[in-house]
Amino acid sequence: MAKAGAFDFDGQPKVLGHPVGLFVLFFMELWERFSYFGIRGILVLFLVAQTTGNNPGFGWDNQEALALYGWFTMLVYLAAIPGGVLASRWLGQRRSVLAGGLLLCIGYGLLTIDTLSTFYTGLTFIVLGVGCLKPNITGMVGALYSPDDDQRDIGFTIFYIGINIGAFLSTLIIGWIAVRVNWHLGFGLAGLGMLIGQTSYFFGRKYLKDIGSPPKRESQGDGSSHRSPLPAMAGVIALSIPFILTGRPGTFVVLAFLSFIIWQAITIYRESEPVDRDRMLVIFSTLLMVVIFWGAFEQAGGLMNLYAQQKTDRMLAGFDLPAPWFQSLNPLYIILFGTPIGLAWLWWKRQGREASPLFKMAMGTIIMGIGFFFMTGAATEFEAKGESAMYWLLLAYLLLTVGELFASPVALSFITKLSPPRYSSILLAFYFVAVGTGHKLAGAIGEAAQQWGDLAIFTGIAICCVAVGLLALLILEPLKRLAHGAEGLPGSHFEEQEGFELADQPETEEEWTEKKQGF
Repeated sequence: MAKAGAFDFDGQPKVLGHPVGLFVLFFMELWERFSYFGIRGILVLFLVAQTTGNNPGFGWDNQEALALYGWFTMLVYLAAIPGGVLASRWLGQRRSVLAGGLLLCIGYGLLTIDTLSTFYTGLTFIVLGVGCLKPNITGMVGALYSPDDDQRDIGFTIFYIGINIGAFLSTLIIGWIAVRVNWHLGFGLAGLGMLIGQTSYFFGRKYLKDIGSPPKRESQGDGSSHRSPLPAMAGVIALSIPFILTGRPGTFVVLAFLSFIIWQAITIYRESEPVDRDRMLVIFSTLLMVVIFWGAFEQAGGLMNLYAQQKTDRMLAGFDLPAPWFQSLNPLYIILFGTPIGLAWLWWKRQGREASPLFKMAMGTIIMGIGFFFMTGAATEFEAKGESAMYWLLLAYLLLTVGELFASPVALSFITKLSPPRYSSILLAFYFVAVGTGHKLAGAIGEAAQQWGDLAIFTGIAICCVAVGLLALLILEPLKRLAHGAEGLPGSHFEEQEGFELADQPETEEEWTEKKQGF
């Protein structure tokens, strides 16, 4: 029987054995990620580019550029909260994705206009557009299949392949055009990609049928919306965006928002049963690790991006590699190593060794920290020679990606397993807040590097990540006891991930066999 709220696709046209609607969502997400990661790869480079010459930028200093980068990437994730509220209360997922795509087309279009006011306005539209689209499109993929459909996991795999293809190509294409030709043409290419995705989605909506339809009015008559903190959170975020992006007192607004989150966390902890309280302590510990993880990882688009542009010898066989091209290493490494690492974890688990989500997150944080020691090597070489070799970046991005493949796929799935059912939505919102806070922390760390120096900051990040990971390993058993076996509960293999989105890997040999046979 089909999943409730899902369309019965029997007898309908299929592609590669999957509903046509999967590929409608596939192309929408591919082009949305193409656009977003395209501008993510060039944003700080555009901001620090000189105001004179053939391809002028805004001429900001590194600290100003990294500050805006931190605010922007944080808001993109916090906007998932009002985006989810909008879909669940009023528009439904299908219309929210359509509205998000329209906002993104407008936002990228505004970035092509060379004025500061349209630049800020464009970023605001992008924040709101991603917030409407991202939290809703993945849920629609799941609704294409019944819960027991053996094609479901393969469908998610196809969907996430599209995400990483879009992320990989965007930094190559948009990065080249923006750096070598014109920044605003690069922004325009991002907008063109989004327009292609929006058009394909608009005309392909018929293949989604009733999936993601607006909620029924009568289902909201219990007054629960008045008790939910999410609408208030949504309003705070939406009102703060223009103030934050223009450098006005957004810090106060965000601190007030985070205070509200902490207050909500304390409230639900007090209202919960003893077992749920124990599990929430594990959730809060996990969210702290999430903040630290993304605070380090997001140096990729900020400080490491500037380092590639300003301090790295990028000459290869007489060709000067554009700095944004290094951003393509992460999705490329994911495509190359995602399945081997998943198989390695399967082998490791079959040996009877520790393979809990907490262990994976701790090991991922440690491995990422080791990756930053390569950036320490790069900074040391720069201080000695005035430039550093690009292989430092290649190795650093490799270990950052391996760390991501260890930690990111399991984090959200683990939190959803631990969450009490009546608080699952707000704890999911807490996860996005933690990710967004990590992105803001990344910008703040990048700003600090302008005073303390790259060598001190990269080394500090490495030591901090390794220390946090080792601490998590030391308290692993107590945390597992507090989880009361929740990590063994069944859950989706494909939860929404951050950064370049990843699909969680199957954990049994039978699931791997089914996936390989499906392909």
